[in-house]
Amino acid sequence: MGRAVDRHSFVTPQHKGSAVQCPSYTEQQNLTRVSEFFLVGLSDDPELQPFLFVLFLSMYLVTVLGNLLIILAVTCDSHLHTPMYFFLSNLSLADIGFTSTTVPKMIVDIQTHSRVISYAGCLTQMSFFMLFGCLDSLLLAVMAYDRFVAICHPLHYLVIMNPRLCGLLVLISLSLSLLVSQMHNSVVLKLTYFKDVEISHFFCDPSQLLSLACSDPFTNNIVMYFVGAISGFLPIAGILFSYYKIVSSVLRLPSSGGRYRAFSTCGSHLAVVCLFYGTGLGVYLSSAVLLSPRKDAVASVVYTVVTPMLNPFIYSLRNSDIKRAMRRFLSKAI
Repeated sequence: MGRAVDRHSFVTPQHKGSAVQCPSYTEQQNLTRVSEFFLVGLSDDPELQPFLFVLFLSMYLVTVLGNLLIILAVTCDSHLHTPMYFFLSNLSLADIGFTSTTVPKMIVDIQTHSRVISYAGCLTQMSFFMLFGCLDSLLLAVMAYDRFVAICHPLHYLVIMNPRLCGLLVLISLSLSLLVSQMHNSVVLKLTYFKDVEISHFFCDPSQLLSLACSDPFTNNIVMYFVGAISGFLPIAGILFSYYKIVSSVLRLPSSGGRYRAFSTCGSHLAVVCLFYGTGLGVYLSSAVLLSPRKDAVASVVYTVVTPMLNPFIYSLRNSDIKRAMRRFLSKAI
């Protein structure tokens, strides 16, 4: 449970729970970087730890198994070899990576009663967190574009959304996510001195680590604005534009039945978009209003754990093709 830092660091274990002033430039010459951080977690109550262990282990297993079923169903069923389900299987893969970045570490910490994470481990966790989080966001935008083409240009859908374009869209999303992750890493690697080693979260949250750093905030802010533009503004703008076009096209349909069928093809995706961005925005607003890092950590559970867990249920319960494919796959497996 203790926090070890390098011998010459100005942050020492006795500073637990309190911040210190950042050193001046001359003082920095005799200091070295911290070697470990301390994750506060969700609760310090010993009686609550077994419950949290069972809860998050169960949620993690459901998330992984549910998304794996989606991937296997899409892969094994030739009827689902379409652009929409190709993107869905990639989204499920990103969800597995996203939740695997934070939850296993938290489960191990609860079981071992240790919340220490090394500097390298913290950096690695943040890198994958940014990678899969951005990939999730970009894939949702790509799926919105897919629905736009399917509804607004149905006769040319298979020509436009050809396998080459689908693969290219996923590759671009992955490349942009890697760029975001590496840009964030380039900022964090320059952070040598910290006011404290206590992170009020259950994982190495990028914003909290930057708030503890002793560095010029100007460069950090520039990079973070760029990261936010790629991982947040760009996908949201694409989703809003796609659905603006979809709604405009659907409202011109003469029959109410046609409008219902068109909207129903977007229902699952729209539900996932609202869940993903709604919870993320809710966490951001709650942290700004409540100013409580512990409550912010609890709220973060929604988009880091709950949302990836619910995505397979949203798509399977609202999609008859997925349900049929899952039944066929499970019947063959059994």
